[in-house]
Amino acid sequence: MSRNICVTSVEGYTGFLVTQLLLTDAAFKKDASKVTGLTLNPASPWCKELEKLGATIAQHTPGRVRDTVRVLETTKADTLMLIPPANANKTDISLEIIEAAKKVNIANVCLLSAAGCDVADRDVQPRLREFIDLEVALMKLKGNTSTRTGYSSCIIRPGFYAENLLLYTPEAQEEGLLPIPIGRDHKFPPIALHDVAQLAAHILTGKGKHGFSDQHRGQLMTLTGPMLVSGDDLAQIASKALGVTLKFDDVSENEARRLLRFQTTHEEAERQYLLEYYSLVREGKTNYISTNCFHDVTGSHPIEPPQFFQTYKSEFMPKMTVQRTADGV
Repeated sequence: MSRNICVTSVEGYTGFLVTQLLLTDAAFKKDASKVTGLTLNPASPWCKELEKLGATIAQHTPGRVRDTVRVLETTKADTLMLIPPANANKTDISLEIIEAAKKVNIANVCLLSAAGCDVADRDVQPRLREFIDLEVALMKLKGNTSTRTGYSSCIIRPGFYAENLLLYTPEAQEEGLLPIPIGRDHKFPPIALHDVAQLAAHILTGKGKHGFSDQHRGQLMTLTGPMLVSGDDLAQIASKALGVTLKFDDVSENEARRLLRFQTTHEEAERQYLLEYYSLVREGKTNYISTNCFHDVTGSHPIEPPQFFQTYKSEFMPKMTVQRTADGV
């Protein structure tokens, strides 16, 4: 029987990609009879694009659980992909959705958490640690006999999105630098966002006698990229992929904060999350790879950093090089 799936935060890149896959990829489309995108901003261009692809867009106005219950009831969803929004109130908004799902009895729930949340310090990395609170809220429902929500659940902890490196394309283009505050002593494994969406889509459409496939149900899946890299490693990989020289610039956290604040339109909550992840790298808490779940669920291999830089070659290519190429010099 095909799934009726509700994906939250579709105004964001992750929610958009997961929903797009469910609507367009033949491997998933046949198992998703209806896909609803729950959004804080239905006027978002990505929401409009998803509507064109066949998604139903539903607005979520947080504040009252009963209102969220009504919205979820209208979707008639049997499966929920809960992606916390890039919002200062992401925990409260997500907890409200979990409470509403409990009242609506949505049995299949997949929560997108974050790798590193378990080793984050609540005083030093509060944005990362918030994901533990969301995981606990979902897992507690497992023993609640008054609802089926949580009976068939799965948690994905993706690591650092490689696409976050696109934030530094202005410096790469103008100065040939990657200014990331991760220090020089430790490494981290960037994961391509497309791989995260692939894993989520497999889980959302996988079926077993209890809801989600027995391979996925109850799993806590930590997903990182397949290669540990330092800042210098990243610069060398990018240089080889682009055919130009990029260098790693180990900037201070304060300078990194200023760069993110003045050069991006990201919300403050997103900027803080990134800075907290960078601090985990400096503390040596990201020196590991976790790709078994991706191999087991999808049967394929995650995208490696050289492939990532090849995909986004035009974004990182220094402007001087682009101009010379255009001029035929």
